[in-house]
Amino acid sequence: MYNSYLKDIKTYEAGKPIELVVREFGIESQDVVKLASNENPLGCSEKVAQAIASSAQKASLYPDDSMYELKEALSLRFGVTAKEIIIGAGSDQVLEFISHVVLNSASKILRSAVTFAMYDIYAKQFGAQILTTPSYQHIADEFIEKIESANPDIIYICTPNNPTGDATTREEVFKIINAASKDSLVVVDCAYMEYVEEEEYKLVPKDFINCDNVIYLGTFSKAFGLGGMRVGYGIANENIINMLYKVRPPFNISSLSLLAAIEASHDIDFVTKSVALNREEMKRYIDFAKKYEIEYIPSKTNFITLLFDEKHNSSEIATNLMKKGVIIRDLASYGLNAIRITIGTKSQNSKLFEVLSQELQYRESIESKTV
Repeated sequence: MYNSYLKDIKTYEAGKPIELVVREFGIESQDVVKLASNENPLGCSEKVAQAIASSAQKASLYPDDSMYELKEALSLRFGVTAKEIIIGAGSDQVLEFISHVVLNSASKILRSAVTFAMYDIYAKQFGAQILTTPSYQHIADEFIEKIESANPDIIYICTPNNPTGDATTREEVFKIINAASKDSLVVVDCAYMEYVEEEEYKLVPKDFINCDNVIYLGTFSKAFGLGGMRVGYGIANENIINMLYKVRPPFNISSLSLLAAIEASHDIDFVTKSVALNREEMKRYIDFAKKYEIEYIPSKTNFITLLFDEKHNSSEIATNLMKKGVIIRDLASYGLNAIRITIGTKSQNSKLFEVLSQELQYRESIESKTV
């Protein structure tokens, strides 16, 4: 009855919801801190919240399927035209569109060793072969070697990379693009780009708009605080966008999601505030990691990845923290003995430091007794 390719697909594992911790461990919801899904700890812009509240009746109406106002806002922000933009229910849906128009059972995709899980899930739905580089970083020479030997149909560059947090320099990105065949589509996935400070890592859609085979992806889920509204976008030359529109369903985001994204586009001060908070609190995580001699991946995002040695088990740590009301992301499913922690508010982070330090000290004491 079911397609055979489903046997090889693992269901995408989202961050544990607060409701699960409340049910399983009897912790009051107000005492649970969720730092697992890279959501904006400030919520959304007040202007967005007010707009949604005052427009609830729009839930009964189909949205403007042209998405004119949102495209206009993105056009002004990035210096591109509306015809070079496609809107999706999160950037994930744009990834799905890309897979539909490019992949088949004879196709290949190329990605780094550790990156966003949905690249593989969509590839497997079409029976495509998955090629990986040796490193989780996007190292141009490693990509070029695979490009020259295998000529992949899609090349994914996730920068900053999820779930590791590192970013790729503009120079390395363009080395990969320039090495790619004109028949390969290069997907530059920049969901966390608003958090990038250094110019050498910054990318904008206009960098690629004249490329025949590159698409830039962005989202409102992170710095703009609209994870629950599911709005993302792809920006590329008109030919690419026209092909993606052939597989886009009508009304693919809701009226309220569209309204929220439009309002969020006009409140850049909220994004600036969110990024500033993230920058300050990230310093505390780095200090914590150094204090406990934990290896970490320098992050250009709103999360940090802590890497453990053989003394610690990331799955046990994540489970024990959840029992204490702190939800983080275990990266064992990515083949890493590591945890990913979203940078929260000052009070949320303080609770994380408290329970994680207790856990590490307990594990150290157990280790010392067995030696």
